[in-house]
Amino acid sequence: MSQAKEEFLERSKTFWNPHKTQFWQDVGVDLVIDRRENYHLYDMDGKRLIDVHLNGGTYNLGHRNPELLEVLNAAGKRFDMGNHHFPALARTALAETLAECTPEGLQYTIYGAGGAEAIELAIKSARNATKKRKIISIIKAYHGHTGLAAQTGDERFTKTFLSEDVLDEFVQVPFNDLNAMEDALKGRDAAAVIMETIPATYGFPMPHEGYLQGVKKLCERYDSLYIADEVQTGLMRTGALWGITKYGVTPDIMVVGKGITGGMYPISCCVVNERAGQWLKEDGFAHMSTAGGAELGCIVALKVLEITQRPEVASMVNYISDYVRSGLDDIRALYPDFFIGIRQHGVIMGLEFNHPEGAKPVMRHLYEHGVWAIFSTLDPSVLQFKPGILMTQEMCEEMLRRVEVAVGLAQREVMGVSSRRVA
Repeated sequence: MSQAKEEFLERSKTFWNPHKTQFWQDVGVDLVIDRRENYHLYDMDGKRLIDVHLNGGTYNLGHRNPELLEVLNAAGKRFDMGNHHFPALARTALAETLAECTPEGLQYTIYGAGGAEAIELAIKSARNATKKRKIISIIKAYHGHTGLAAQTGDERFTKTFLSEDVLDEFVQVPFNDLNAMEDALKGRDAAAVIMETIPATYGFPMPHEGYLQGVKKLCERYDSLYIADEVQTGLMRTGALWGITKYGVTPDIMVVGKGITGGMYPISCCVVNERAGQWLKEDGFAHMSTAGGAELGCIVALKVLEITQRPEVASMVNYISDYVRSGLDDIRALYPDFFIGIRQHGVIMGLEFNHPEGAKPVMRHLYEHGVWAIFSTLDPSVLQFKPGILMTQEMCEEMLRRVEVAVGLAQREVMGVSSRRVA
């Protein structure tokens, strides 16, 4: 590590976030991101990394995508954030586009600056529509760090700030358990069920066949709304524009974030149907967000949707997902006692390892060998592995070669056995 980086990390501990900065150093990731381009990150010391973390899918289209840079620079010559009180050309254009490309019946777009704010909007809209307060989510959920959003997630995200649910308004049930979901709903006192289509921070466990459809039917039976959190599963990551449509579910509310920004300008979207959006006709001032729906962000988001919906992109996602899966299967066959499973839908992947925290050493060895992926916070036996939707075959080949080496080294470290390949 260069002296300049050492000095910078000390300043980071002093003025930014002492624990987080030290945590990454302790796990062997001394990354300070400097230059970034396409699906590559460059450390301030010049180290290059292939990014398959993508900051939760924020960089689906790569870092500093040239088309997005072009529209942002052009828009900056005429627009700025705008004024959230008034109609705006770009804001309405994006809302109209979302109404056209989201599941049937979703009509209005309410804007935030980040995903958690859009989750808050979803919960508030559901409560207004149903006149109920209870919200049901899954155990080990994560929907953001702000007030209502944090309440839907694991206690890890609430206890630090003494913000645990004390009114029993937020109920959590196991994922893939329809009986538990019905038990939570049958009192007819729940405003909504909120779920990531594939729970990211929990390590991407896949919904069982019929599970999400079953939850939607239960919501209809017991008069609760279905909120689909598509922040990490939307925008073609499953091979369809929205992951929820792959499961045959039409939500009442859908939340879009991260990738919709193109990694260029903060914006998030809560898209609601007529019932959930009723408050917009009654009191449009009931929620306000100075940065929500910033006009520059809307212009970038429109371009993100245009690029993402190009026919060749869906074809490329399907090709990449098959190609990378084949390579990962080959690596798994080399180390079957350590690399024990692959959870996958499109380019959403969770790599399972035979150790409660096995993804952490894999992450470190990947980092040392030029690939950046991150362990799942709520299940560190699983590595979140998220190739970009525009990656090339050449980049995938290079990435897989590096993954093979890193997994072998991690196996030796964790299991104390030779990393010699299995015949």
